[in-house]
Amino acid sequence: MLNYIVVLFIFLAIMYSLFSGNASEVSSAAINSSADAVGLVIQLAGAMGLWGGIMAVAEKSGLTGKLNRLMGYILHPFFKTLDKHGKAMEAVAMNVTANLLGIGNAATPLGIKAMREILKEEKTAYTTRCVAMLVLLNTASIQLLPVTIGALRSKYGAATPFDCTLPILANSLISLIFGMAAVYLLFGRKNVLKYPRAKILQRSS
Repeated sequence: MLNYIVVLFIFLAIMYSLFSGNASEVSSAAINSSADAVGLVIQLAGAMGLWGGIMAVAEKSGLTGKLNRLMGYILHPFFKTLDKHGKAMEAVAMNVTANLLGIGNAATPLGIKAMREILKEEKTAYTTRCVAMLVLLNTASIQLLPVTIGALRSKYGAATPFDCTLPILANSLISLIFGMAAVYLLFGRKNVLKYPRAKILQRSS
């Protein structure tokens, strides 16, 4: 569906430019934007490479493992049905840790792995509180250091690229609080909603 919307917008923009006499400006903008996009990808790749290298050093030194264990203890009260020392809880902790450090490209595959491990451990066809909590944590995406946004702001000339950290953190925390309230209101004392995951996936697609 999203592909159709993007194509529709492009088509409408081209048609409007033809009727308004701005076709040359649209062509010029398309070419310049393509060049800017390549430059942006290279700059983001450099930033991601830097923080990916730092994370690799932290992992080799054992710092990442200690942080994951700490996050596991903090997060387990919200994932009570999972084994505290199981693979699912470990994957959830790793996913949240990557989000906290602002490394979205690492958090995404870790989030997928965490969801798979939760599905393996819970073995139910219905939506559970743990599934809802994992989706919420990834949607709120609390970041102590927004690396990607900082790199984007630096690319476009921000004097202090990371001065957006506190507003982003405050916004994420508020979103998380209201989201958790919604989850607890929706589930109540139950751990499972009689609503098959397949339907949720259908709706989201």
